[in-house]
Amino acid sequence: MDEHTLELILQEIVNNNLQVTALIQDIQQCTGPLELLNELNAEGRAKIANLRSSIDRLAALAETEINEKKKSVLLSEVDSHKGQLTVTMAAFRKANIVSACVIDKMAKEDLLSMPEEQQNALRKRRDKQSLANMSGQVTDKLLSISRHLAETTQRSADTLDTLITSSEKVSGTKEELDHQQQVIVQSGKLLGKYGRREVTDKALLVLAFAFFLACVFYILQKRLF
Repeated sequence: MDEHTLELILQEIVNNNLQVTALIQDIQQCTGPLELLNELNAEGRAKIANLRSSIDRLAALAETEINEKKKSVLLSEVDSHKGQLTVTMAAFRKANIVSACVIDKMAKEDLLSMPEEQQNALRKRRDKQSLANMSGQVTDKLLSISRHLAETTQRSADTLDTLITSSEKVSGTKEELDHQQQVIVQSGKLLGKYGRREVTDKALLVLAFAFFLACVFYILQKRLF
């Protein structure tokens, strides 16, 4: 096993753990706006993915260890890091939920503390934003459906082309079989004709031989008697 590679992976795990822990603290202290919380969430998910990747690399490296004792120690360390990752992810989710509730509560308090006209204006802006988000979601769904229909249409076109090609091959095979059938029929007729001619030739030979015998018999009869 490459000890330098092992040290690098272990250092990556430590660094990623520290970064995820720091982000969880930032999320816990986040009081808004919601966009900032979303940015911290995205960054936290990326760091957690990096941490999981480092742990997987450590597990793969442990599997290549020939020394059974070292392999057992490394696998135990992998299990420990996986357990810590599970705890970290739970803390990450809890911090997000708490911060989201705090931001929502503060937003409601700010809304209630505003004059009625500002409250109505803010509600209208939120309604417009909500409608815009819904419109965006509907548009995305329509685009997805459109892509699905396009893919289905392309598959249908490909299937139709295949059927046309198969039909042409079948038609070509049928024409070839028809031609072979005609050749077989003509060959049968010729064989029949040759068969009849052979019978006729045999009959003529028999008659000629009989005529020859009759002539011989007649000549012998004239000479003897």
